[in-house]
Amino acid sequence: MSSGFSAVLIAYGVIVALLFLFQRSLIYFPSSHRPQPADHGVPEMTVQALESADGLELLAWYRAPQEPDAPVVVYFHGNAGHIGYRGSKIRPYLDAGYGVLLLSWRGYSGNGGSPSEEGLYADGRAALAFLGAEGIPPSRWVLYGESIGSGVAVELARAQAHGGSPVGAVVLESPFTSLEDMAVFHYPWIPMRWLMRDHYDSLSKIAAIAAPLLIIHGERDRIVPLSNARRLAEAAALSPEPGEMRVIEGAGHNNLYDFAAPRVVIEFLGDIFP
Repeated sequence: MSSGFSAVLIAYGVIVALLFLFQRSLIYFPSSHRPQPADHGVPEMTVQALESADGLELLAWYRAPQEPDAPVVVYFHGNAGHIGYRGSKIRPYLDAGYGVLLLSWRGYSGNGGSPSEEGLYADGRAALAFLGAEGIPPSRWVLYGESIGSGVAVELARAQAHGGSPVGAVVLESPFTSLEDMAVFHYPWIPMRWLMRDHYDSLSKIAAIAAPLLIIHGERDRIVPLSNARRLAEAAALSPEPGEMRVIEGAGHNNLYDFAAPRVVIEFLGDIFP
């Protein structure tokens, strides 16, 4: 074996080792800034401190529904920034009279802890426990997952259905089939399926959510290929609940709300919660 080839193998091994050790820093991009609702266009929302099962205090913003039978949108945000960046995105749902609970993950928005798949699931469960304590039944919960938050929405909807209390609806924005699929897409020359600690395997779970489902995805998404959304929609067709997929023409991964996304979501929810 030549010295040059050996050097390449060593360099490759170092890269694989670094990706394994620091993979979560390539998945989660939290901001530690602790935003206030009024600074992000949603002054009517109140700041809430939720507690996860493992003892972390989590920042959340909440406004109750304006009508007794209106739904509550539980917004699970994506992997970057803080919840303030989602203020403009939840504005249409507040204006529609819906309740909104906007949760910040561990490690984000000044929260303690570090993000991980199991950690985000625990944070999501804390949000649902809060709604239960507010007296809002699961049949009025809309689990909204943005990008990596879609994995949390699918897992919690599946768990609710398994427990006999399905949620009212699920909305997935720019979802992926699994984190392994994303890793293979972005790093095709690395055996990422063997390295991943977090999985978010929505493809294997989505048929079990037992709730009306809307998938919205940008036509020009270069971060999560549109094929991921199509595969999820096909898998969801195995469920007896109605489902719908809408491709937002001209949109990429992060700008669906510059196009028709809010109208699509409100029309979908209007059919479920007239």
